[in-house]
Amino acid sequence: MSKRIIVAGSLNMDLVVHTPKVPALGETVLGTEFMTAPGGKGANQAVAAARLGGDVKMIGCVGDDIFGKDLIGNLLANNINVEDLNVIEGVSTGIAVITIKDGNNSIIVSPGANSKLSVEMLSDLEEVIKESSILVVQFEIPLGTVCKAIEIAKKHHVPVLVNPAPAVKLSDEFLSNIDIITPNESECEIITGLTVDSIEHAKAAIPYFIHKGVKQVVITLGSKGVVYNKGGEIIHKPVPEVKVIDTTAAGDSFTGALAYALCEGEDIDSAIDLANIVGTLTVMKKGAQTSLPYMSDIVDFRNK
Repeated sequence: MSKRIIVAGSLNMDLVVHTPKVPALGETVLGTEFMTAPGGKGANQAVAAARLGGDVKMIGCVGDDIFGKDLIGNLLANNINVEDLNVIEGVSTGIAVITIKDGNNSIIVSPGANSKLSVEMLSDLEEVIKESSILVVQFEIPLGTVCKAIEIAKKHHVPVLVNPAPAVKLSDEFLSNIDIITPNESECEIITGLTVDSIEHAKAAIPYFIHKGVKQVVITLGSKGVVYNKGGEIIHKPVPEVKVIDTTAAGDSFTGALAYALCEGEDIDSAIDLANIVGTLTVMKKGAQTSLPYMSDIVDFRNK
């Protein structure tokens, strides 16, 4: 069986500014450092898996502008297959304006070409999805397109991993078609309607997903670690304590690493262990894809 990971999702150019204060409405604040970096939840997850050694293909859309060219070049540099990436004429590439204060981020996303990834495009890629080992999707592309990708995957018994961000309330039918879901606390609250602000609350939220038909639930809690189910058992795993520089792409790196590990046949415990380290290393550097670790970084971290 193929070990190819298909990521159907967004590609953005991130415009990142560090600030001592998040401005109030109408206020101007002088920021400090500024950088542009390849981003987008889909592309972040694709690069995260590829840097660990995964065979990754990206399905998505960019505009016919300089940002689009840069994003495609970056995927190629990370050994990601882009033959099913679409360049949309006359449309801007997606961007994310990211404000960082004390290592925590606030993000405004302008989808641009990401909104052009259509149901028809996915329908034409049924054979591509059919031959893959896992499908990874998020919600920075149209939800109808996400549903079509999942429909194709389920038709051909391809496992589906959903990172439900930006979060929306999901129907029972949608949830029943998910094999693995990776929400953070706020995404979990939006989907379940439950308060999720502690480890115990996260544990209590897992049965909601299980009862809706999701097989594997993994709730990420930032510095508090991860809560997940293993069969009927609900487990909490902490993450290593490190100095946080920038949380951008931490959840994406975790999801990409989880997809890679499961694709390689790891059990859920080992997959979570790897994803925890990848997420930890990601928050120790600035940027989205610029902060994503390679397998050699994982080995070094484990040997410390």
